Amino acid sequence: MTTAGPSSVVPRTSALPRGVLAGYALGSLVTGAFGTVPGLLLLPYLTDTLGVAAGVAGLLVLLPKAWDVIVNPVAGRISDRSGSRQPFLLGAGLLLGVLFAAIFVAPFPGGAASGAYVAVAFLAAATAYAFFQVPYVAMPAELTDGYSERTRLMTWRVAVLALAILISGALAPLVVELTGGGRSGHRWSGAFVGALIIVGTLATYFGTRKAPSRTAGESEPSLRAQLRVASGNAPFRALLICWVVQAAGIGTMLAGVKYFADHVLHQDSGATFLFAAFVGPALLVMPLWTAVGHRLGKLRSLIIASLAFATGALILLASPALPAVAVYLIVALIGVGYAGQQVFAMAMLPDCIAYDTERTGRRQAGVFTGVWTAGETLGLALGPGIFAVMLQMFGYVSSATGDAATQDDTARLGVLLGFTVVPALLVGAAVLLLRGYRDVEGGRTA
Repeated sequence: MTTAGPSSVVPRTSALPRGVLAGYALGSLVTGAFGTVPGLLLLPYLTDTLGVAAGVAGLLVLLPKAWDVIVNPVAGRISDRSGSRQPFLLGAGLLLGVLFAAIFVAPFPGGAASGAYVAVAFLAAATAYAFFQVPYVAMPAELTDGYSERTRLMTWRVAVLALAILISGALAPLVVELTGGGRSGHRWSGAFVGALIIVGTLATYFGTRKAPSRTAGESEPSLRAQLRVASGNAPFRALLICWVVQAAGIGTMLAGVKYFADHVLHQDSGATFLFAAFVGPALLVMPLWTAVGHRLGKLRSLIIASLAFATGALILLASPALPAVAVYLIVALIGVGYAGQQVFAMAMLPDCIAYDTERTGRRQAGVFTGVWTAGETLGLALGPGIFAVMLQMFGYVSSATGDAATQDDTARLGVLLGFTVVPALLVGAAVLLLRGYRDVEGGRTA
């Protein structure tokens, strides 16, 4: 790997206060909830509650999220010029909580009208999320100039992210079931997740509003110029492309959780148990991944984590012949890999930003993270679309009753392949794209 990468000069820096670490990390209640629950609930909500055909439902989920590809860089540019990230965190986060609850209100009786309403509400929520997420992801490069300290900050963040995914992803389907299912159950679930987003917003705002921020003194004169600089940053470009492809794989698996639980495992509350198995181990392995990162470096550790995810997903192909306990153990292996992916990719991003700031002397973290979050959003949005195409191809039957229709063997095979082989291929093959990234730690080139 000969491409220029993050600087080998590792500045000395003081440790971030625990209050700042915790305050920043709690923002993952917002990003974790919005990144998880729509991908988990929205597609089955459209196909099994509103009666929307699988192919159309996939499009309704994809288009509002794809909008973020346009709005995220704009949000980065605006937040860079504002001089402070905190007002965006507060205003956009509170608005997002309200809009998220609105997605599942379903005020129209017909399936077509309700589907259109969901698309519009989801579009509004995605826009609000862009103006929270982009400033939030930009902050690590400005809170500390220390290479290792960013890993520490990301470890805190991903630990809370895992908890947020566990709470929102496991409990949101359970809330639907406990409150009667169908439209009513989804309304309660939307309100629950909206409240969680508001809690995370307030915690992050008050936890970081007094934290010192290190910023370069000058910004690029135009959005086009900033995007040109971002595309010219080879390590960032390699990491971004890998991240987008892997996000598509994760989004595909996420979209298939309820379908897999209903039609392969055949277990009540199976989606809740799958999420507990997926995220629970991640809370325990953060110290292990930190140690691995110190020993092997972030790049090699990201590759190992990605391959662990892909291997576990392929093993799940045997799940129809396995007891449920064995399936959950395999899902736990996938969760361990997922945790490592999140830690190291997000710790490598600020290194790329710091490298660019050192090279140019300009403050443009918001645009880098705007492009990054746009790519992540696009990948996660493609996931439900990919899974919906699998459902359509294999003849999945939609339902407007609030309960999934009985599916034939062909449709169940489509669910299984969409939940296992497709994510494995996307996540595993994406590591080949990292060949353009050079990882530098403490002056040592990987």
